[in-house]
Formats: sequence, structure tokens, C-alpha cells
Amino acid sequence: MRKKFITLAILGLIVFAIYSLGFSDTEKKKKDKDELYRQVELFSDTLAIIQSDYVTEVSARDLIYGALKGMLSSLDPHSQFMDPDTYNELKVDTEGRFGGIGIQITIKDGLLTVITPIEDTPAWKAGVKANDRIVKINGELTRDITLTDAVKKLRGKPAEVVNISILRESEKKILEFKITREIIKIKDIKEARILEDGIAYIRLVEFRENTPKDIESALENLKKSGMNAFILDLRNNPGGLLDVAVRVTEKFIPKDKLVCSTKGRVNKQNLEFRALSNNPILDLPMAVLINEGSASGSEIVAGALQDYRRAIVVGTKSFGKGSVQTVIPLSDGSALRLTTSKYFTPLGHEIHGKGVIPDIAVEEGRIELDTEKESQTEKPQDIFEEIEGKEKQLKPKKEEQVFDYKSDNQLMRAVDILKAIKFYNKASQK
Repeated sequence: MRKKFITLAILGLIVFAIYSLGFSDTEKKKKDKDELYRQVELFSDTLAIIQSDYVTEVSARDLIYGALKGMLSSLDPHSQFMDPDTYNELKVDTEGRFGGIGIQITIKDGLLTVITPIEDTPAWKAGVKANDRIVKINGELTRDITLTDAVKKLRGKPAEVVNISILRESEKKILEFKITREIIKIKDIKEARILEDGIAYIRLVEFRENTPKDIESALENLKKSGMNAFILDLRNNPGGLLDVAVRVTEKFIPKDKLVCSTKGRVNKQNLEFRALSNNPILDLPMAVLINEGSASGSEIVAGALQDYRRAIVVGTKSFGKGSVQTVIPLSDGSALRLTTSKYFTPLGHEIHGKGVIPDIAVEEGRIELDTEKESQTEKPQDIFEEIEGKEKQLKPKKEEQVFDYKSDNQLMRAVDILKAIKFYNKASQK
């Protein structure tokens, strides 16, 4: 009888606890709603006071838009409110062709920061670097500037000059740049060739709609040229389309493997992206090059290949931009760009704010080549040209001027690593 009583008492306590938890949860939701209503009332009162007492008349639309911009900017650097004009600009800007100086930017540590300059653009040629802090645009301070406003100031008509002042923390000084806008035409694959000893190389500068098809074609051509190892260069690649980054990754890992995942507060934001390619390249030694200008999509690719030990990641730590923004249209033609989730690598490593750490750290630098033989062959020419008072006629080939890979410290380190892997693999087969 006593045992039965104890059992009933325990069951009663469990039911009471469950009820209490449910009641507590309901009470919390009610309190949250009450608090929201109080804050909305505060906002409404403030709006009414401004409309009635402010020194000049301000339209309700301007007040609401200003409040929304402040609200979104208080969340994180990538969330923003877009008025109809800004939203339309975003919708039409999908062709990869615009007038600007050629940089990808973000807000980092409260400062307008260069993610990376786009190769062969005015900013790249002027010497702008990843992680440069833009403190002035055309003489105006960028303190508290939004990304939208920064883009508007930097873009414009081709042939117009933009003056930017940059804080380069590594050099502890302010640098002034006078850059002329051009039509920026983005090309996703910059280089695709065999370097030496069957080691192939592709430089991928952005993930765009045609990238999977372009890289597939490049890989097929490299296979025909005798590719037996592969370097994927993602340095200064700011990202692009998520699904394209996934489709590039799946070319090098087994089918159905997880490429990356996104996690947010709502279940529909928790997504997994898996490899779908039926013919991935799995048998070639591979290296991936990254640096502080590698962000977003390039971090997804490098992180996945690193997690599966499919490739050796070489270079310096990547930028650390791993959040997902969803664009939500509103009734009046405006829109919200809202951070809704974050990227994670297959092993669950968070990218945002942390970046991808290379397996082998190699700082950027150039190798000064000791070309004694070349100097000996050129010396007589130098003498004759000096005697005749003519300018030197011998010039490097155009190809060497554009792409002199042997002077690239990080790239040559990757070449040496792949040579060592190939040597080890050949020795182990004997």
C-alpha cells in the first residue's frame, strides 16, 4: 500500500512539473508579447512627437525608413533595410558588369573593410589590398556608413575619379588612392594550365552561374594535357553563389558527401548541401591556395576539401565571412536583407568570424629568381644596346608578364608539396 502511494506521489510530481514547465513557457511568451507592445507604443509616441514638434516637417515614410535602417544595422554588418531604389539596384545588378573601382567590401569591427580587390581592376592595379580599412571616400569619413551607402559612393559612371583614404594596419599609416572607375567585367576563371611535371593549375576568382560549366571544361582540357595533380587557387576569391560553390566542391569529393550546412533559429534555415556529381575526381593529389581575401564560397570549398582530407590547404587564414543573408521583399517595393543562418563545414566548424586555417601556413611573397644563364645571354645584348643608345629590345613574352608562377612563393610551395606526394605515392607502390 505504501509503495503504491509513493508511486502515485511521484507520478503526481511529474505531471505537476510538466504542467509547470508548460505554464512557465506560456507565461514567458505572454511577457515577451507584453514587452513588445510596450516598446512599439514607445516607438509610436516618439514618432508622433517628432511629427508634431520637430523643427521642420518630416514625412512619415522618411521617419519609418530611417528607423528601419537603424534597426537592421544594429543587428550585424550584413543585415540592412533597402529602400525601393536600392532594392531595384540589387535586382538588376546580376550580370557582373558595372562601373566601379573593383573591390568587394564589408563592415568588419565597425569599419568599412576591403574583402579583396578584384584582379585586373582599377583598385587591384592601384595597390588596394585585402583587409584595408576605407576611412574616407571622396573626402567624407566612412564612420557609421552602411554597405549600401558605401557601394553607392564607390560605384558610378566610368572614367570618373574616386578618391579613397585607406588605413593599412600592417603598415600603421593612411594611404591615399586616386582611382578611375571602369566597367568591371568579372571573369570567373583567370588561369587554367599545366605548370610543370603534370601539375595542373586553375585560378578561380569568383563563383558565378557559369563557373561549374567553365571549370568542368577546363578540367577536361587539363586531363587531355596530362594532368596528374591539381592546384585550385582561391586567393582573393570573395565568394559568390552558394550553390555554385557546392557544385565546384562536388567535383572533388564522393557523391552524397556533405559539402556544408547552414544553421539558424528556424528549422527551414537548417539546410544541408551534398555532393551530387557522378564522376568526381578522387585519385589526383590536390592543393588549395587561400589567403585573407578568400571569403564566403571559397571558404566553403576550402573547408570541405580540408575536412575530408581531399586537399592540402596552403597559404594564410581566410577572411571569415560565413553568414547567409536572405532578401525579403516588403509591400511597398522595399526589402530586408536579413542574416538568417551561418555556414558550417562538414565537420561542424563555423566559418563566420573564424575563417579557414591552412594546413600549411605560407606567407605571401615573391621569389627572386637567380637566372644566371639568362643574364649571360642577355649581357651582350645589353652592351650593344648601350653602345647604340637604343632601348632594350628583348622583352619577356606576354605570357610570362601575365603569369610568372615561379616567382609566386605560395604557389611554388604548393607545387613542391604535390611533387612530394606524387613521389611518395610512386615509392609506396613499388
